[in-house]
Amino acid sequence: MNRRTAILIDGGFYRRRAQILFGNKTAEERADEMIMYCTRHLTADPSEKRDLYRIFYYDCPPISKKLYHPLLKQQIDFGKSELHTWMTKFLDCLKKKRKVALRMGVLADEQAHFSIRYDVTKKLCAKTKSIDDLTEMDFELDLDQKGVDMKIGLDIASMAYKHQVDQIILISGDSDFVPAAKLARREGIDFILDPMWNPIKDNLSEHIDGLHTCCRRPPSMNQRHD
Repeated sequence: MNRRTAILIDGGFYRRRAQILFGNKTAEERADEMIMYCTRHLTADPSEKRDLYRIFYYDCPPISKKLYHPLLKQQIDFGKSELHTWMTKFLDCLKKKRKVALRMGVLADEQAHFSIRYDVTKKLCAKTKSIDDLTEMDFELDLDQKGVDMKIGLDIASMAYKHQVDQIILISGDSDFVPAAKLARREGIDFILDPMWNPIKDNLSEHIDGLHTCCRRPPSMNQRHD
């Protein structure tokens, strides 16, 4: 009997890891790549047949407001940025993919601001770097997502209680999923985590049924991953 498998993707996490593992790509190429990556999970174990229930993609729309940059001393219009254009195309591509459901959260853009990167702050405090040496690359956009983790947890709980699937594969590196994973396992769901070679805490293994990444580990990543 084939297992009904749902694949859940933490969108922000996937995009960051995919850029590291597979390089920069157009929005269309990244969308196709993600679907192919999920397809590999369905055939990853030759001893087990898996039927795709649905791919759930969790993310937020791109920021489109203007923010003041303290170093450049000017407003940055994110609605006209390359990232906004790329992200809009990427989400549009996913909407057209078969068996893909988008679960969109919201950005806390009213609290968005530029901040000095942590590593740069350490250098400033150690006086190995001065304020006059700061460049645009030393700043990062501080922007929080709302509702994404909650939607992941609710979907896991819903599928488990309704027995809609036999197996859940979560592509994420966030330990916030643990309570939902424990619930799913109590309901008899086989729970697989794919952290895409991102290091995870050792004690997470007791809350999942398997750990599997569907691509080769880059030589530069020496973290053990079974």
